[in-house]
Amino acid sequence: MRFYLATSFIFPRSLRLRLFTVCFVTTHVPLASYCTWGLATGRIELAEFVLLTLATVIGAIMALLGIGALLDPIHALAQSLNTAENPALPPAMDVIQSLYAGVHRAAVSTGAQIQALVVAAQEDALTGILNRRGFLDEIVTLINDGVRGCVVLLDVDYFKSVNDTLGHDEGDRILGALAALLSRQTRRVDLVARWGGEEFVVFLPGCVEEEASRIMGRIAQVMRQAPIGQVGGRAITFSAGISACTDGDVAAAVLRADEALYCAKDRGRDQVVCHATQRDEQLATLPRP
Repeated sequence: MRFYLATSFIFPRSLRLRLFTVCFVTTHVPLASYCTWGLATGRIELAEFVLLTLATVIGAIMALLGIGALLDPIHALAQSLNTAENPALPPAMDVIQSLYAGVHRAAVSTGAQIQALVVAAQEDALTGILNRRGFLDEIVTLINDGVRGCVVLLDVDYFKSVNDTLGHDEGDRILGALAALLSRQTRRVDLVARWGGEEFVVFLPGCVEEEASRIMGRIAQVMRQAPIGQVGGRAITFSAGISACTDGDVAAAVLRADEALYCAKDRGRDQVVCHATQRDEQLATLPRP
């Protein structure tokens, strides 16, 4: 790179001529020295001088054509990289700069496309929050960093009635409104995602089940006071199940939260149930020996 920059004053717009000049000068130093010495001392015949000069010119032309042919693939590559809609980064002075600019722009464009694909793969298109894959990727990272907390699974109550009565467009609006509400009512460190269908999942780092229950109860109360929609004259609500994730086993925590969610539905919906509380209640109802 240093030599390339140092010789940029020689034919700055043509790498072909620059290469030829460097090669011609360096390879013909002995011949030029011989011709200069012979002419100065008179020990070279005119016919020999003319023959050597003619041979040098022919060789130079052949070298120039050869260098041009060798550079043609690079020219073609540089031209193909610079045919994108966006203009080149700096004005390209020669083929190397043109090729460098094209490769740099292609790398930037590829990086942006990869980032967009990553976001698309982890983001729910309907609600704009994380999807299941994005949630699992994020929570696994947190768990590996030693973060513990609570997993919450929640489900829109009677969502089938929303779609059947009000239509799927209204159902989509309800899902988007709930996603926005969950995002506003939780902390920035919390993870909010669409688990699938009308189900959502929330991870509350640093919370125990009692704290998570208070948080979700507050959000449920906000929905009752300012409904995101109604069906059959009834405000749309949600049911939620909560499970602590203290051992780093995300799958087990989600399964426990799902069990608590179904318990909330069995109890009449619009409720928040903690898995530990549900388990204690089940144990309390067992017959004593």
